[in-house]
Amino acid sequence: MSQKYTELIKLGTQYARRMNYLSNRIFGEVARTTNEKSMKVCHPHQLNCSYQLWIIPCQVVRMFSEEPIHKRDYVVNWYPRHVETHLLMKNLRDYGLFRDEHQDFKDEMKRLRKLRGKAPPKKGEGKRASKK
Repeated sequence: MSQKYTELIKLGTQYARRMNYLSNRIFGEVARTTNEKSMKVCHPHQLNCSYQLWIIPCQVVRMFSEEPIHKRDYVVNWYPRHVETHLLMKNLRDYGLFRDEHQDFKDEMKRLRKLRGKAPPKKGEGKRASKK
């Protein structure tokens, strides 16, 4: 029985690869082998260190020596600060230091609707409240 299993594992089929992966996961072995690119070795003279015995994969050294993505300034501040800018412009408009023509237009339309009697009623003064 075990002989058939070992023969199946040696085959290059998708089933064999999956079963090998699962058995490695179950028995605590390396499930996915490291590819050739990340296993390129840095020699101590490339790292500017005096240790002669250390052999470290270059890709890993480069990856851990870089600043994490979530701490990079250009990633964190990629988009403009729309909310803060909007609040600032709103406050400046209230002080009279900034003129927002679109908001002025909307306010004027609201005022004209109210003059014509088309504005929405205040809370508690609608059709349903007048029926009672």
